[in-house]
Amino acid sequence: MSWIRVWLHFVWSTKNRIPFLNEEIRPELFTHIRENAIEKNIHIDFINGYTDHVHLLVSLSADQKLSEISRLIKGESSFWMNKNKKVQSHFKWQDDYFVASVSHSHVNRVRNYIKKQEAHHKKMSWEGELELMKTKYGFIRKQDGLG
Repeated sequence: MSWIRVWLHFVWSTKNRIPFLNEEIRPELFTHIRENAIEKNIHIDFINGYTDHVHLLVSLSADQKLSEISRLIKGESSFWMNKNKKVQSHFKWQDDYFVASVSHSHVNRVRNYIKKQEAHHKKMSWEGELELMKTKYGFIRKQDGLG
């Protein structure tokens, strides 16, 4: 038997960052996403978000691809939102997404970060959060002051 533990932090936004995910919709949507993921053998350890985006902490298994996880969750959840008329206009997720690996020693820290999204976004915008994550995970470098 192989032993695999790969943690991934996924983040994606609603199309054009439209704030569809109000306080009434988020719990129901997140419950649905979790239930759907279980049916597809996707282990979502933690899920939360804010009005225009979602964060997931996922434990990847040996036969899964991160692009497939994103496609399955985003596609099915947008279908469910529209089929059940959860919003007045057409719901869609942004095509792109953010994903980074998480060291096992940092899993609790990431869970806590995801858990506190509502409080976090009272202080920081989505754009600010995305820039912070891109810097933290090495997608962009901090300016080093050398010109």
